[in-house]
Amino acid sequence: MLPLAALIAATAVWGVTFVQVKDAVALYPLFAFLAVRFAIATATLAVPGTRRVRSLGRPGVVAGAWLGLLLAAGYVLQTAGLERTTVSSTGFVTGMYVVFTPLLAVAVLRTRIPAGAWAGVVVSTVGLALLSGVHTGSAGGVLLVLAGAAVYSLQIVLMERFAPRYDPLAFTLVEMAAACAGLAIVAVARGELDVPRGWTVWGALVVTGVFASALGFLIQTWVQQRTSATRTALAFAMEPVFAALFGITLDGDRLGLLGWSGCGAIMAGILLAEPAAADALKRVLRPD
Repeated sequence: MLPLAALIAATAVWGVTFVQVKDAVALYPLFAFLAVRFAIATATLAVPGTRRVRSLGRPGVVAGAWLGLLLAAGYVLQTAGLERTTVSSTGFVTGMYVVFTPLLAVAVLRTRIPAGAWAGVVVSTVGLALLSGVHTGSAGGVLLVLAGAAVYSLQIVLMERFAPRYDPLAFTLVEMAAACAGLAIVAVARGELDVPRGWTVWGALVVTGVFASALGFLIQTWVQQRTSATRTALAFAMEPVFAALFGITLDGDRLGLLGWSGCGAIMAGILLAEPAAADALKRVLRPD
């Protein structure tokens, strides 16, 4: 029960950060915010993890760096979409990564796709269509979040292949550092990197850097060593629920009947796809 409770706590933190990040990037540039966020995550893991990086070898460092850049791309797309739409819709659309994961496992690793994944895709697509019919911000914002969910799915598929091979703390540290470096280069090139100011920005940076990024990804790795993929997927499905809860209570989201019907359909699609996603990832780890 402890691993599952820890992962649900992590998803609750991820859920509340949607509101914090939306407020922060309204005051501080997107790429600069994400660069500082991952710099804080890197610093958090550096003290206990730096000596372990050597254990990864060149292959582990390269793999961690590539996954870090994927993670950075996913966050850029998601956060850019969050600027243009509501917290609740962003949370539910982000949850589509559970649906995308088995599809990408087929495309990248040639695994067989279960029927539940197709059902999840169909139901979730209906939900997206319903959600696009209400005022949730720009349709482009929803599409950006959807693209971010697809990138997260690819990162998850590749992480399931690499994570068992390497020390989780060292691997996560390389991942965070690579994400920070890639985002910082873009922020500097755009002339956005500056000292953050104000509690709204700094509060979001500390929570997302320390808790949502550094500790959140470590918890995920720790939990997946101790519980089944199905239970992990069930815990992940709570992230859109928490995002919607905090979007209503902290950000005043009002989606109406059509919008909430769309969110409900997306959630149903996620739940349909979860066992399929778990089975696909098990085959990635232990192919027949």
